Amino acid sequence: MLIRPALAAAASAALLLLAGAAPAVADPAESVTVDATGRVAADGTVTLSGTYRCVAGTDPVFVSSSVRQGSDDLRYGIGGTRAVCDGAEHTWQNTGRAGLTTLKPGAAEVEVTVMELSTASGLPLPRFHATGQQDVTLTEG
Repeated sequence: MLIRPALAAAASAALLLLAGAAPAVADPAESVTVDATGRVAADGTVTLSGTYRCVAGTDPVFVSSSVRQGSDDLRYGIGGTRAVCDGAEHTWQNTGRAGLTTLKPGAAEVEVTVMELSTASGLPLPRFHATGQQDVTLTEG
């Protein structure tokens, strides 16, 4: 079976792009946590928090979070916070609104990522510093 040169070139380019976006081996000096309790306000605004530690961030670094509740596979992005990668432990807090009736007080699952937008290749590609997942309780407030 012959592969056309253009198709082969496109496939190679896609593999290189994906390889550049793949998470690097985790540095034990980098971490992220999620507090066991978050808040959901009457208007649907969710506030999540925790701590992070990262090193050697030369491009913009952010702490992003998402939440899922119940058996729904849909995750809702809850804000993003600019991170400082100096090796020290810092706190993060993200606030966002998933919708007035979407999230309720009760059990939820939070995923959090410390990600750098690396421009070393000329394009902003993600470089993952740390990721975490935590079951939390959303309280009213």
